Amino acid sequence: MDLHNVRVEIPEGGNVIIGQAHFIKTVEDVYEAIVTTNPQMRFGVAFNEASQERLIRHDGNDPELVQCAIRNAQAIGAGHLFVVVMQQGFPITVLPRIREVQEVVRIFCATANPLEVIVIQTAQGRGVVGVVDGESPAGVEGEEQIAYRKSLLRKIGYKR
Repeated sequence: MDLHNVRVEIPEGGNVIIGQAHFIKTVEDVYEAIVTTNPQMRFGVAFNEASQERLIRHDGNDPELVQCAIRNAQAIGAGHLFVVVMQQGFPITVLPRIREVQEVVRIFCATANPLEVIVIQTAQGRGVVGVVDGESPAGVEGEEQIAYRKSLLRKIGYKR
């Protein structure tokens, strides 16, 4: 067994969701989950088929984001992995619907941070061990940071 870290490409102003699913119709169902939740969101979806032809299946409404999702799925190389690359929206709005997709087994991450996926390589293939999402903490928030956090969440409409 070998461990690898794969740096994920996230476009400027974008976010990524990486998860695991179990069936070829994942691409279409994730597409539908996103467009019925946030039709203005620009996105691409890629899914690594784990048997049969073992192709990277893909869909989306933005050709550049579709290609970015394909590049990420290919670089990670794990079977039954899906990658959503998005702009003009946030994972928090679509994650509940994506989790409801029958084929979705787990979500590894949803982030705009610098991201590395830890991949294990065996004789059979590749699998995701986990992710490194962003950087390690630099300290503990104080009163000023608490006030900023609360203000920001209300300003962007996530809290009242």
